[in-house]
Amino acid sequence: MAMPKLSRERFVGLAPRLSSEQRRAASVAGLAHALHDGYTDLIYIVLPLWQAEFGLTYAALGALRSVFVGAMASLQIPAGFLSERFGAAIMLALGTALAGLGYCFAGLSTGFAMLLGALLISGIGASTQHPIASALVARAFAGPRSLPALGAYNFSGDLGKMIVPALLSLMLLAMTWRPAFLILGSAGVVLAVVILFATPRHESVQAAATHGDSHEARSASQRQPLAFALLTTIGVIDSATRMAFLLFLPFVLKEKGASLQTIGLALTLVFAGGAAGKLACAFIGARIGAIGTVWLTEGLTATGILALAPLPLSATLVVLPLIGIALNGTSSVLYGSVPDLVEPQWRTRALSIFYTGTIGSGAIAPIIFGRLGDLFGVWSALMLVAVFVLFTLPIAALLRRPLLPENLAREHLARE
Repeated sequence: MAMPKLSRERFVGLAPRLSSEQRRAASVAGLAHALHDGYTDLIYIVLPLWQAEFGLTYAALGALRSVFVGAMASLQIPAGFLSERFGAAIMLALGTALAGLGYCFAGLSTGFAMLLGALLISGIGASTQHPIASALVARAFAGPRSLPALGAYNFSGDLGKMIVPALLSLMLLAMTWRPAFLILGSAGVVLAVVILFATPRHESVQAAATHGDSHEARSASQRQPLAFALLTTIGVIDSATRMAFLLFLPFVLKEKGASLQTIGLALTLVFAGGAAGKLACAFIGARIGAIGTVWLTEGLTATGILALAPLPLSATLVVLPLIGIALNGTSSVLYGSVPDLVEPQWRTRALSIFYTGTIGSGAIAPIIFGRLGDLFGVWSALMLVAVFVLFTLPIAALLRRPLLPENLAREHLARE
């Protein structure tokens, strides 16, 4: 009887036995991550519909996407501070409810201004998810258990990116986008109620978060500032590339003769590849290191984007999951490298800065590249995206020394 239990524990790698609080924390964080990430990416499916209905330019479409992501990116650190004051349950539930209501308002919009305001509301709500849900998991799973727990939390977001857009695509077979948005937005309000009552309470969050000597925190922040800045820069470029590519993908597919449902399927294939890429690149990174993985994934991303031009629609659908693997795999390696550059007590703020920078670049990129699309056309702008991602390669080379395995081992020994 004991052997199956031991085998299962080693496979899961979270704990000898999950407590009720751990199960609730993992479930709440995972569901919130899945829904919020799904909300973030289902916008791409309706971009052609909004362009036709409201007569929007590519720059205007980029603004719709950017106002959502911009609000989400810029308010993450304040959301984290507010959760310390009012509690994770209240802030995460409130944010989820706002995100859902924003989509409900989008479904009721009659023009560009109302749609922009609705997505702003939804983005404000979405800003609570990353800092609060990830901190919720980190608090519930201490020590070595936090890594697999956070890995499962991150993977749940990719599941949301696959499931929610795919669900919208199916709904569009039976209804227009407006009632579909009302239904999906209402789901966020329902989940907010679940979050409010199911989230474990931590009354001394702020005290625990700020525990430790301030001098140690300051020295940790200065340990490898250049390396952290370079890592964040790579993340900024990688995120901008991903968002710009997804902005143009529906229109590239449309030019190849894809229907709205096929576009939804194509995006689902990209997101499925992205989910697989996050898992695969974790193993690849352990084999060849973070820098080698960045070179591999970013090189494949540029190659894959350039390869789309001559391919017919059927071949494009085959290639898209591979592009998704490379497109998302980099972010997994970068996120996992942040803790290697800072002390444990400084990681929460470092990750907040990293998240804000990468998501913020994802908000700005659609506007810039959308304008390039208006000036030069979709295909020319997409080729510029492929060139832009290659700037990560020389920056990654500068990170080679700080992230060499022997140097990381030396850092970890020094901290212990």
